[in-house]
Order: sequence, then structure tokens, then C-alpha cells
Amino acid sequence: MKRTTIFADDEVFVGLKRIAQEEGKTLSEIIRQALQKFIDEKYTAKRSISFIGVGRSGHKDISEKCEQLLWKGQSK
Repeated sequence: MKRTTIFADDEVFVGLKRIAQEEGKTLSEIIRQALQKFIDEKYTAKRSISFIGVGRSGHKDISEKCEQLLWKGQSK
């Protein structure tokens, strides 16, 4: 674990201290949890749509012919 210094507005600091006290945890634990949640949310959002645009069919009119193409695939 690495030690670092952060600067926080007074209201943020007071809020963090209140949460720590309510949960019976240290301020450091609360900050670590908040940072981990932030990281998890950032990476989850990026991973959840990472497949978009991966493949290309070579057809430029798929959105116009989607119904026709879907029905064609079911007739096989």
C-alpha cells in the first residue's frame, strides 16, 4: 500500500469523516473504498460497451434493410 496526500474541500472532508464515524471505519478506509468504487465504475462502463464497432459487415445499408435481412436469415 502506498501513502499519498490529497487536498479536499472542507465539506467533502466533513462528509467523509461523518461517513467514517457512522460506519465505524477510519477515514483512510472510507477514502480507499470511495476510490475503488470510482475505479470499478469507470472500468465497468468502458468494458460493458467495448464490443461496439468491433466487427464490420462491409454493407452500408444494413439499417435500411434490417427487417429484410432478419427474415432472410430465418428462412434457412
